[in-house]
Amino acid sequence: MMHKSRSNPFNSILAHGALITYTLIALFPVFVILVNSFKTRKAIFRDPLALPTSDTFSLVGYQTVLKQGDFFLYFQNSMIVTVVSLALVLLFGAMAAFALAEYRFKGNMLLGLYLALGIMIPIRIGTVAILELMVDTGLVNTLTALILVYTAQGLPLAVFILSEFMKQVSDDLKNAGRIDGLSEYTIFFRLVLPLVRPAMATVAVFNMIPIWNDLWFPLILAPAEETKTLTLGSQVFIGQFVTDWNAVLSALSMAILPVMVLYVIFSRQLIRGITSGAVK
Repeated sequence: MMHKSRSNPFNSILAHGALITYTLIALFPVFVILVNSFKTRKAIFRDPLALPTSDTFSLVGYQTVLKQGDFFLYFQNSMIVTVVSLALVLLFGAMAAFALAEYRFKGNMLLGLYLALGIMIPIRIGTVAILELMVDTGLVNTLTALILVYTAQGLPLAVFILSEFMKQVSDDLKNAGRIDGLSEYTIFFRLVLPLVRPAMATVAVFNMIPIWNDLWFPLILAPAEETKTLTLGSQVFIGQFVTDWNAVLSALSMAILPVMVLYVIFSRQLIRGITSGAVK
């Protein structure tokens, strides 16, 4: 006699417990950075894991960051590049994934493999060609150049993940929408996208951190003062012979906060996306 598989609450508890454990392990370096950003230089090297006391507490790092360079401009540039790039990656990635999962045509599999090549081939290999293209189009030292590069960088992973989730959406739901006279765009935005929100949150988190922390392309494509990102602007405190560790840790602490906020926004959907196949 065949028995229907039931959800095992114990597996759900294990999955969520593992995620909490991994989160705490991942947050420990963040905790160390935040704690040391409020300490004197001597206290940082004497006992990096100790909490700041009345003798070791210092805001010199934050004062240096705010005085040297335009920190708020760097922050604004990073926020614009990250948010716009994520929006474009999610929009175009979801549309491409929907087309690959929904419509059957010659070359469907080959097109999917071609789009997935970006996962295996790092985009940095084409840095010289990308720089030449940006020079020819006059996009050097613009945020547009960074947004285009990060969008292209994130699309392969987005298409690969979202296409698998798109295939799990009920055909009956989409066909019912077509019978009711809904257009393909309406079906996509109103019926399909709400059902794949956990997958989209997963894609957003996986792409958000590499974009926010990237130093390579801002240094190559947008090194001007008015287009510097937060990561590139923080490098001013790191010298060949002398490094201002108070300023570096303070800059990193302020740079971490937006990523943490975005992670919290997407965390619920992210956990649902990761554990959706583990709790059945």
